[in-house]
Parts: sequence; C-alpha cells; structure tokens
Amino acid sequence: MTYTIRFVPQVEADLAQGYAWYEFKSAGLGEDFLRAFFASASEISDHPRAWPSVHGAFRRRLLRRFPYGVYFIVDDESVFVFGVFPCARDPRAIQDGLKEREAKGSP
Repeated sequence: MTYTIRFVPQVEADLAQGYAWYEFKSAGLGEDFLRAFFASASEISDHPRAWPSVHGAFRRRLLRRFPYGVYFIVDDESVFVFGVFPCARDPRAIQDGLKEREAKGSP
C-alpha cells in the first residue's frame, strides 16, 4: 500500500533553507539536496513504518548523502511530514519544533 504524503507548510521553508545552504557551498548541490529529499519522501510513502520512532509518534528518515532528517507521523492512510531538519541541530530544539508544528494541526 502506498500512503498519501502530506506536508505542513513549514516544510517548504525547511527545504528552501537546506537548498540555499548547499547551493551556496557549491552550484548544483542544492538541487542534489532536493533530489535526495524527494527520493526519501517517495520511500517514506511506500514503507512509512520502516523508519524508527524518535520523538513520541514522530518517525525519522535520514537523507542519503546529506545530514538531514525527515520527521513524519503515520496514520491509517497518510504520512504527515512535519519537518526537515539538519542532524547537527539540538535534539531538544527539533522536538520542540515538531511539537509546535503538530499543535498547529495536520496538513
């Protein structure tokens, strides 16, 4: 079963920040970052329970090649992506950010 994948609005900003960072480092690297994210999103929609829970109901899928995690919740038919954060970020800050985004509601 393939799950419907949905994104909270803040995910777009997360991706834009990651893209800008990598594009600044090397032209074209931002595009590689986005490709890695979309490949991961596709894998998540196919097998969302394959990745571990890290903060309560939130699961995390690490991106290949880039030190970022995709944080999401799975329900019966959908996957809700709440954030794309650098792994170097303080885990408590990630957890607080996820709770804040969750409080605003599912997409």
